[in-house]
Amino acid sequence: MSFEDLLANNARYADSFTDGGFDGIAKAGVAMVTCMDSRIEPLGMIGLKLGDAKILRSPGGRVTTSVLTGCVLSAQLLNVTRIMIVPHTRCAMAAGTDADIRRTIAERTGHDTSWISFGAHPDQLERLRADVDMVASHPLVKGYAEVGGFMYDVDSGRLTQLI
Repeated sequence: MSFEDLLANNARYADSFTDGGFDGIAKAGVAMVTCMDSRIEPLGMIGLKLGDAKILRSPGGRVTTSVLTGCVLSAQLLNVTRIMIVPHTRCAMAAGTDADIRRTIAERTGHDTSWISFGAHPDQLERLRADVDMVASHPLVKGYAEVGGFMYDVDSGRLTQLI
């Protein structure tokens, strides 16, 4: 499979591109951790635009080591004073456990994935509390940025603060 269609789309996009010249600082002081799910439009859901926020994506919107690093850099170097952690409804990462995912992949491919931590967990609220606590208590975030936990409903577009 080639990427020619995507490169052609990009050429059309670049022809009318007017958003260059940003300095990379989060103009609205916001960072959002959310899922890689294609039903989520992070900036649009909170009324922001390109250049306003830092967006960190991971499966299930989980705070991984890399995401935590992004939160620290956002708070320390990129003007972020508010960090939103936003999982969503009907998320595949909340439909089961890592063991379930490993079993499915093994059935499909024959490969052992026991060495990968996927971060799946059926209790999204418990998982969200743990992630918010991890970020909020980090010494390079605590006192520099407020951290909140939210749930995004992929069917209504509504965002609800839970923590």
